[in-house]
Amino acid sequence: MEITARVTADAVVKKLKDERQVVNFSVAINDSYKPKGSDQVTKVVTYVDCSYWTNPGIAQYLTKGTIVELHGRIGVNAYLNMQGEAKASLRFHVNSIKLHGGNKTTAKLVETSAPVIAGELTESLDDLPF
Repeated sequence: MEITARVTADAVVKKLKDERQVVNFSVAINDSYKPKGSDQVTKVVTYVDCSYWTNPGIAQYLTKGTIVELHGRIGVNAYLNMQGEAKASLRFHVNSIKLHGGNKTTAKLVETSAPVIAGELTESLDDLPF
């Protein structure tokens, strides 16, 4: 599954007893629609709790307000609260993250980081047809 959403709070890295690390964060998915026969737009926000197990270094870029594209699988966490009421939350197990910006802090971090080069260029960029 793929979702694009905005991070609601800075990501937190948790360390488990077996030394594995998980990055936990939450995103808000905004949607809107017009009910049939109405001119008024109804806005809906869905909150999803996310966990990312691959690289804890990404946490510094997952700050409040950043727009992210996530790939992974979604599930539901059902539970009873302290008052005995049934509750549920959405949990997204993230396999990959693509940052789209949207937050001044994230943009500054990305701008000041050293570029990652996948391979050497054999041609100058001016010679490319696009």
